[in-house]
Amino acid sequence: MSNALFPLTIFTTQRRFNDFSTDDMRYGDIPEDRLRREFGLNNISNVVDPYTLTRLTTFDNPQSRFAGAYGSIHRGDKLSVQQGTQLLFEEMQVTSLPFSFVGPHRYLINQMLRNFRFSRGLDFHNPQLDRAYRNKLHSDYAAKKTTSIMQETIGLFIDYTSKGFPHERLESLTSAIKLSILPKSDSLILDKINGMGITFHDFYATRIEILGLDVNDHGWKASVRFTGQDHFGLDVGDIRKRKFNQFQFFRIWFVLQRLDKFGFRPFLTNMEAVIDIEGKR
Repeated sequence: MSNALFPLTIFTTQRRFNDFSTDDMRYGDIPEDRLRREFGLNNISNVVDPYTLTRLTTFDNPQSRFAGAYGSIHRGDKLSVQQGTQLLFEEMQVTSLPFSFVGPHRYLINQMLRNFRFSRGLDFHNPQLDRAYRNKLHSDYAAKKTTSIMQETIGLFIDYTSKGFPHERLESLTSAIKLSILPKSDSLILDKINGMGITFHDFYATRIEILGLDVNDHGWKASVRFTGQDHFGLDVGDIRKRKFNQFQFFRIWFVLQRLDKFGFRPFLTNMEAVIDIEGKR
């Protein structure tokens, strides 16, 4: 019975990395009439009408007690696409504040919004994302979280005689990981107010590699690399959900991404963390 040789990829999600074929990666593909008719996206912004590119006033704001006082007449100035875009992105920054007002990662959303506006779809990576990912791997409360399942399964099959992990048991380890709960930013409260629920609310693809394994008479330690990738984009299913469409932030995001007049490109966010998983004999 031979031992597995590391480094080795032991798990990859069925959803592949660098997948641009999904709906949330589409942009500039929906006309105004469909946004209004199918998704009910009529009141988007408090400062600009993205459809007519008209500067809005208090009389146009649906939350204002003066709303509708002048019927359908807009009292604001006509804007260029560039001016309208500037105002919409500024409003996105303001309306993101309720989701990102605590924690060390609260400024990430502004960096990602800049990437959304200016990068033309280039991948995004930031050390803060890596730290958030690493913290999530260590602190996830799920009973069947991946790191705990890996610790249990590796410890079960470690061969202390040959000081390694049997190659024939790799499939058992992979199967156990498939039954675990992979990390995602879904804390009922905290992730919704520290920016992480916006910057990544789930991981589209995940890869797990064992970089090395040390075994001695007293126990073992594995160095494990987790790589996660998410899509910074909204699909039509997202905007139909109340948890998204009730908030101005997401309505503006969807319009900037999907309205044929704008078509700002979504992008991939990449995260990586190396952690140690260990056990005693």
